[in-house]
Amino acid sequence: MWFATELARMKLRQNARHFASRKALETPVVREVARRGLVRLHTRVFLGKADSDHTEARRDRLDALFDATVDTYLAALQRGFSEAEAREITHLQANFDFYNHGWTEMMEIPVDELDAHYDRYADAFESWGITIDDPLGEFSTKPLPDAPSTPARLDDPEHPHAADGFADDVYVEGDDGELTVGGRSPSEPVSVTDAVGVDERATSTDGSADQVASGDEPSAN
Repeated sequence: MWFATELARMKLRQNARHFASRKALETPVVREVARRGLVRLHTRVFLGKADSDHTEARRDRLDALFDATVDTYLAALQRGFSEAEAREITHLQANFDFYNHGWTEMMEIPVDELDAHYDRYADAFESWGITIDDPLGEFSTKPLPDAPSTPARLDDPEHPHAADGFADDVYVEGDDGELTVGGRSPSEPVSVTDAVGVDERATSTDGSADQVASGDEPSAN
């Protein structure tokens, strides 16, 4: 196997809210509410990993980037990828864009392992026209907002959010702290009202579907 050495892992979290968010994205009444909630969540979390003097300049691009990756997530689920795999695919897209901008402090994998992680999903990426240079491929419906690059960081990159010691697979940590290879399935039925950005008001029939993100949010992973 070409993966003879261990790669830095991208450890995802996975709990009932992740499965509820998936269900919400697949439910017409609340899908746009869930989408906005997930975009806001991911932008907030990843801006928290950026140097503070760059956060606002990156906000609009991250909003647009994460909005587009929701479509990739849904396409990956339709192709048969697990929830964890589909979510990891979108995180890789984001890391490709971070790399292209030299935003190494936000990356979840080291720059010298991008090719190896791309190869893990190469068949899907290639079918969607996704490359490291073009992280969105066919899911790019309009140009993303510009944001300043920091290319000098690529000369001596630091990756405070990448952890090593794991091989070629998806690693998921549950609420109990247990690390599972390949992800999990929901242990009990989930409700769309438990999804990020969705509450009972969003499922009403009075047209009041535009709710703000719930305060009890999972991590973007």
